[in-house]
Amino acid sequence: MNQITQQTIQVGELANGQALTIPVFTVGDIQAGPNVYIQANMHGAEVQGNAVIYALLEKLKSARLAGSITLVPYANPIGCNQKSGEFTLGRFDPITGENWNRLYHDHSHLIAEFATRFKDEPEEIIRAEFKQLLIEQTERLLTGPLHQLKTGKRIALHLQHLAHQADLVLDLHTGPVSAKHLYCPEYAKDSAKHFDIPHTLLIPNEFDGAMDEACFCPWWQLSEAFAAQGREFSTLVEAFTVELGSQEHIDLKEADNDANSILSYLTHKEVILESGYRPQPITRYACYLKDYVAVYAPMGGMIDYQASLGAHVKAGDSLATVLRMDKYCDGEALQPITFAQDGIAILHFASASVNQGTELYKLFTNYFEL
Repeated sequence: MNQITQQTIQVGELANGQALTIPVFTVGDIQAGPNVYIQANMHGAEVQGNAVIYALLEKLKSARLAGSITLVPYANPIGCNQKSGEFTLGRFDPITGENWNRLYHDHSHLIAEFATRFKDEPEEIIRAEFKQLLIEQTERLLTGPLHQLKTGKRIALHLQHLAHQADLVLDLHTGPVSAKHLYCPEYAKDSAKHFDIPHTLLIPNEFDGAMDEACFCPWWQLSEAFAAQGREFSTLVEAFTVELGSQEHIDLKEADNDANSILSYLTHKEVILESGYRPQPITRYACYLKDYVAVYAPMGGMIDYQASLGAHVKAGDSLATVLRMDKYCDGEALQPITFAQDGIAILHFASASVNQGTELYKLFTNYFEL
């Protein structure tokens, strides 16, 4: 049986001086092989990842590991407690309005000088030195003048400091009402086939503040910098945002399936050895991020969402119908909303009550089998 250790990290303080803390679980030997980092619940309502971490810990007790896995549930202790009535509102910092998952640090300024200094070094030296540089630079931000860090930035940096110690990073999220899907860097698309997730978004080497980008962009940029020098250098870190379904609920049975999916990927990466975890024989579809299309409400009203999640929609099909009782006597109480392209419906807004301009659906377009 593998030993699981638990520690608590303080990531901030409340107005009454009470500490804001997160639990951190570790299984395996961090010196023995690949290191994995998995976190959940950065957005307050996106709670299924906590159940998946529980299922993973149960399965990892008896797994044969080649390295170590660090797991952080409840990654944002403010977000998961940010309630209004029966709803959890923890997507944005209530003080600044910033998205909690857009506050990680961009290390791109480190790339050029590092690539020049280490251009002739062997790959194992580059891996160790660059990883240490990312860790040290994040530590420097955390230990700098305290008055320079906002609450959300401090939380993000603590999490990023843990993630930079890993070779594989999984950030567990959910959508509002959503099918399972995976945000995957373009260079790692073959790895996406090892998750039991039918829809994959292939994302470019562009930093927009999210955890997965904070982890893979520096390594991808370093690979490109070496390529410009005429040296082939593989991207040594993979990072994904794993969208587990819909927010505001957990499903322990489905969490068990999600854990099996993650362990299938970790078996492929030889973190889990001699395991029976294998990807399920499902059809997987992918599209590039530029082809991930949002449909906004053309009018306010009450929405009957009709395109089911994961459904393949044909051009001209109705996605939803808007109910407008104020137009009943005009004979226009029901208004269809159609989509002009073939697509796959991935997620839709959580409420039936929408204002004009609300993001109703997001769909894959120009999709292909992975």
